[in-house]
Amino acid sequence: MATFRPLLSSHSATSILNINGRNFVVSGHVAEVSFRNDGSRKWTNIRGFAKQLLQCSSYSTDTPAEFTRGHFQKYIPRRAVMYVPASDLRKIAKIPTLGVDCVVFDCEDGVAVNKKEEARNHIRKYLDNYSKNSSARPEITVRVNSVQSGLCQQDLETILPARHLPSSIHVPKVDGVDHLKWFTETATKILGKGRNIHQKINLIIFVESAMSLLSLPHICQTAWDLSTKSHFVPDAVVFGSDDYCADIGATRTNEAKELLYARQYIVSVAKAFKLQAIDIVYIDYKDTEGLRKQAIEGAQMGFTGKQIIHPTQVPICQEAFTPSLEKIEWARELIQGFEKHQKSGKGAFTFRGQMIDMPLVLQARNIVQLAEIVEKATATTS
Repeated sequence: MATFRPLLSSHSATSILNINGRNFVVSGHVAEVSFRNDGSRKWTNIRGFAKQLLQCSSYSTDTPAEFTRGHFQKYIPRRAVMYVPASDLRKIAKIPTLGVDCVVFDCEDGVAVNKKEEARNHIRKYLDNYSKNSSARPEITVRVNSVQSGLCQQDLETILPARHLPSSIHVPKVDGVDHLKWFTETATKILGKGRNIHQKINLIIFVESAMSLLSLPHICQTAWDLSTKSHFVPDAVVFGSDDYCADIGATRTNEAKELLYARQYIVSVAKAFKLQAIDIVYIDYKDTEGLRKQAIEGAQMGFTGKQIIHPTQVPICQEAFTPSLEKIEWARELIQGFEKHQKSGKGAFTFRGQMIDMPLVLQARNIVQLAEIVEKATATTS
């Protein structure tokens, strides 16, 4: 039997199988595999597992047993993640015109307490009648209320029986693993064993307190562990900066200097666990230049996208988190050079005066993959 843990996310990337301390490279998804059988079965399992890896997309989270069932998570770009208060039908009606990567039906901070039930019912109705074009934007997701609010179960009981499920659920204010365990156990029970779930639902985890920040590695590891026995798989970490500032007593500013350490730490932990990292909201939506500057800064820090609260912020953020033409050209040429050297049996090589090794190749593959997804989505909606 083999155990699986994601190491590096990339589309059709070179994969590393680590067996008893030795690395074996195949073309596919990067994973660490430990085999506990006798020597002959090790090689049988390696061949079978490698074949499955060749078919795998980015951020696949399935265990070896699930690979045989073909359940793979695919990379979803979330350059701009826009909150839509689910209690506001006028704003819901505008969703098809937004051109945004990810829409979040919000049950939490964006909805007044006396409008929570109305918000749940609006989401349920939308999902019951939703007909998804698999190649079109936006991604339809839901942010439920926090576990500690006492409202989360009502959200789940209303939303999860819907005819169509959201591709992702955002869980706010995850201060520790107990919140995560309660959510996955409760949501999986509501979904029921009899329902045919063709693809796991992406779990998007919010960091909004000092405790959450300090516990983030444990939270991410637990999310991966729980994914083996639930309908949910971790896919992204979101930084909720306003609640975080309130928790530590910081003053929130547009420059966000007070958040520098937390932002860098969240990116590092998210990427260590192969999750997307979604950056802070720029609250002054009328300040487009300030938004552009912060979005570019976030992309340079390693964030994969940014939370937004107004339609005017969509194009600015999605441009900031889209690889430039020069970067795409660099990535494609680097990959071509790498494949040429691989065929000749060589390892590291020099490209444009820079020594190239596997991490840089994987970064290049991610850039090309994102560019292709964005190009396809743009062509679909144009």
